Amino acid sequence: MDYLKLNRDSWNQRTAVHVDSEFYDNESFLNGRNSLQDIEMALLGDLRGKTALHLQCHFGQDTISLARLGAKATGMDFSDRAIAQARQLASATQSSARFIQSDVYQLPEQLDEQFALVFTSYGVIGWLPDIRRWAEVVARYVKPGGRFVFVEFHPVIWMYDDDFKQVAYRYFNSTPIVEEAEGTYTDRGAEIAGTTVSWNHGLAEVLNSLIGAGLRVEDVREYDYSPYDCFSHTVEFAPGKFRIAHFEDRIPMVYSVVATKA
Repeated sequence: MDYLKLNRDSWNQRTAVHVDSEFYDNESFLNGRNSLQDIEMALLGDLRGKTALHLQCHFGQDTISLARLGAKATGMDFSDRAIAQARQLASATQSSARFIQSDVYQLPEQLDEQFALVFTSYGVIGWLPDIRRWAEVVARYVKPGGRFVFVEFHPVIWMYDDDFKQVAYRYFNSTPIVEEAEGTYTDRGAEIAGTTVSWNHGLAEVLNSLIGAGLRVEDVREYDYSPYDCFSHTVEFAPGKFRIAHFEDRIPMVYSVVATKA
């Protein structure tokens, strides 16, 4: 099973829907909105004059937002349609951000630099089978004295079925999760269909992979909400903060990691 092709086909389909969606609100972004959420903004710090690599950037809003904050930003994604849209968005916003189309694991074949900041966020590592290899790529691009800032949906979330009624999947990484997907998180009724392949990665697996790759984990946080309304049965309990209604504040929904290289 060619997971990379299946997932790329899925994200190529999603891109056209996402670009025009209310969820991503491209119109306000074109008018100057920063797409980064409060969680990552609190962790990123002052980016003025710093180099930044954004892994799995989708169609580039967050990469361009890093550039708007003063970074010399590079984004990469495996979807050729997403990268094409990212380049169009950079042109439309007169952004200096550059974009590379690549699978994460193959990026060293195209990019030979190091960065003061490596960043990735929200729904990214679940598409990758080998987190140790991912962590090695991350460490490869963090320059000495640099930082890795990572924000991701909590693996507890991915244990549940789509209705959050029962535990359907293991917390731990074992076998691929193969699903016949329809629609997308920005539009459940979108005419998108196809097979996707994903993996759940527990916190210990992620943290130990980063440590094993030579990074020093400085800060780990867990959040009882999502800044995105992208799950079923959510309630907005505060502006821009969403929880699964029947779980209230009882489960973690997002976590963050900050790591450095000596």
